[in-house]
Amino acid sequence: MAQLEGYYFSAALSCTFLVSCLLFSAFSRALREPYMDEIFHLPQAQRYCEGRFSLSQWDPMITTLPGLYLVSVGVVKPASWILGWSEHVVCSIGMLRFVNLLFSVGNFYLLYLLFRKVQPRNKVSTD
Repeated sequence: MAQLEGYYFSAALSCTFLVSCLLFSAFSRALREPYMDEIFHLPQAQRYCEGRFSLSQWDPMITTLPGLYLVSVGVVKPASWILGWSEHVVCSIGMLRFVNLLFSVGNFYLLYLLFRKVQPRNKVSTD
């Protein structure tokens, strides 16, 4: 039964990733420029991507912590060195949006773990 649960989870995670990729692709094609709050967040993330971390570089319109920017730099920069991507590609709107896609799949996994913690499997007792 536990093996079957693993298959179901793998299928659900794969479907979530596929749907996220399709939505990402559609939005990226339709929205080439920053939209909504991206007008604040993308320039800030690009500054971090360029290595400018000083407080004087911080946009006062942003009220959230810089965690996503730091993770973006921590994930995208090493990948760019390994794959030989240019700085333009690494700090692009599409690449920074793609980091959010990875986070959405990670959130799906975290929700699964939380669900398993809250709803533990029934143990079969042998009398």
